Amino acid sequence: MTSFRINLTSAVSAFLVLFCLISTIQAHNVLLSPYGKSCFFEDMKKGDTLAVSFQVGNRDPSSASQLEADFQILDDRKNVIKSLENVADGDVSYEITQSGRYEYCFSNEASSIGTKDVSFNVHGVVYIDLDEPTADELDVEIRRLSQLIQDVKNEQGYIVVRERTHRNTAESTNARVKWWSTFQIAVVVVNSLFQIYYLKRFFEVKSVV
Repeated sequence: MTSFRINLTSAVSAFLVLFCLISTIQAHNVLLSPYGKSCFFEDMKKGDTLAVSFQVGNRDPSSASQLEADFQILDDRKNVIKSLENVADGDVSYEITQSGRYEYCFSNEASSIGTKDVSFNVHGVVYIDLDEPTADELDVEIRRLSQLIQDVKNEQGYIVVRERTHRNTAESTNARVKWWSTFQIAVVVVNSLFQIYYLKRFFEVKSVV
């Protein structure tokens, strides 16, 4: 019984280690400066898949506008291999055909807005050749499982950012309605006071000496 518990613990530990090695997942958040650009890089090998999912939000809670940004993936020779322009969100993947350092950039170069908040997830899937005799079936299943978990995590991150954006929009709309209602009440009060004053002056009896 003790031996079984030790083996089970070892198997779980090995599974966790393999899971971490097969898929590296990173969640980031970056604030784009006005007319600025933020770039990151990953060292990839041939056959790997570089996948980036992102959502552009607004750090200004009083703003109701949906902000947009540009996105690019560049190879080790600085050639643009993937590009998105003026998008609020995206889910981009690219299969690496040549080993090297690949960059992915978020650009705000065409805008002076300084509250663009980009939340993004990066996960590099390590390639495993199924035809190789050394390929372990357990490794393959772990890779598939890690990909499914990453998809769920990306969807949850997207929902969180969208909820924050919609909440900011609702709060901004409520604030505008509140101040407009206050303005209307003030206009009604001023108009009522003016009418009372005008009618009082109109019916006022003036005596001539």
